[in-house]
Amino acid sequence: MRILAGLTRNLILAIPVTMLIGLIYGLIAPVGWLKSLVVPLTLLMVYPMLVNLNLRQMLRGGDTKAQVLAQTINFAVVPFVAYALGRLWFSDQPAFALGLLLAALLPTSGMTIAWTGFARGNLAAAIKMTVIGLILGSLATPFYVQWLMGATIPANLGAVFLQIVLVVFLPMLAGQATRYLLLSLYGQKRFQENWAPRFPPLSTLGVLGIVFVAIALKGPDLVARPQMLLSIIVPLLVLYVFNYAFSTIVAKVLLPRDDAIALVYGTVMRNLSIALALAMNVFGEASADAALLIAIAYIIQVQSAAWYVKLGDRLFGPKPG
Repeated sequence: MRILAGLTRNLILAIPVTMLIGLIYGLIAPVGWLKSLVVPLTLLMVYPMLVNLNLRQMLRGGDTKAQVLAQTINFAVVPFVAYALGRLWFSDQPAFALGLLLAALLPTSGMTIAWTGFARGNLAAAIKMTVIGLILGSLATPFYVQWLMGATIPANLGAVFLQIVLVVFLPMLAGQATRYLLLSLYGQKRFQENWAPRFPPLSTLGVLGIVFVAIALKGPDLVARPQMLLSIIVPLLVLYVFNYAFSTIVAKVLLPRDDAIALVYGTVMRNLSIALALAMNVFGEASADAALLIAIAYIIQVQSAAWYVKLGDRLFGPKPG
C-alpha cells in the first residue's frame, strides 16, 4: 500500500513510465489477451474513488453561484470547444475526436478536491462540484456523444447507458455501501484517518493498468507513426489552455477567492478515469485511438494542475488570515 500511495503522489512520473512500459510490451508480446483486463481494471479504477465521495454534500448550500457557473462551463462551454477542436484537428480521424469529446464531457474527479485543497480553496464547494459533475456528466454523456459524434462514430445509446451504469452507478452504489458500513463500524474520525486514505491508491493502480493496456494495444502504430503523439498533444494543450484561461477569468470576475479556486479545479479537472473506461469498453474499433488520447490527457492534466497551484495566490490573492 505504501508503494501505491507513492505512485498516487507521483502521477506526473508514474503515468509516463507506465506508458513507456506499455509501449515496449506492445512491441514484443501478444496484446490480444489484455482486452480481458479492461472491465476488472475499470472497476478497480472507479470503485475506490467513489467510497470517499460524500453524496450528502449536494444538499449543503452557500455556494450556489459557484455551482451554477461550474456546471454551465462544464456542459455548455467545454464540450463544444472540444468538439470544435476535434472537427478542426481530427477531421479525418474521428476516433481521436471522440476521445477529445469524452475527456471534455466528464468533469471533476477526486483530483478536483485534492488540488483545491493544495491551493487552499473552498473544499466544500469542490466536493459538491465533484458529486454534481459526476452525476450530470454520467447522465449527459450518452446524449452528447450521440448528438455530436453519432454521424461519424457508431454510438449505440443503449450500450453507452449500460456502460455508464456498469462503470459509474454500480460502483457508486457499492462505494456508498462500503462508506456507510465503515462509518457505522468505526465512526467518522477513524474512517477519515484510517480508511479513507487507503482507497485512492487502489484507484491509481486501476488508472495505471488501463493506461498500460491502452498504450500496449497501440504500440506498433505509435512506433510506425511517431508523429501521432504530436498530433494528439497539440489539441489537448489548446483545450486545457482555453479551459484554464476561461475559468480563471470567470472565477476572478465573479467569485471570492476560495470559491474561485474551487471553480477552476471543478471545471478544468476532467474525470479521465471514467472517460477512459467508456472509450475502452463501448466504441469498438475507435476504442484504442480514443483511449490513447485520454491516456495522454492524464499527463497534461496532472502537470498543469500542479503548476496552477503555484499561481493561485498570484491570480486570486493570498488566503486571508
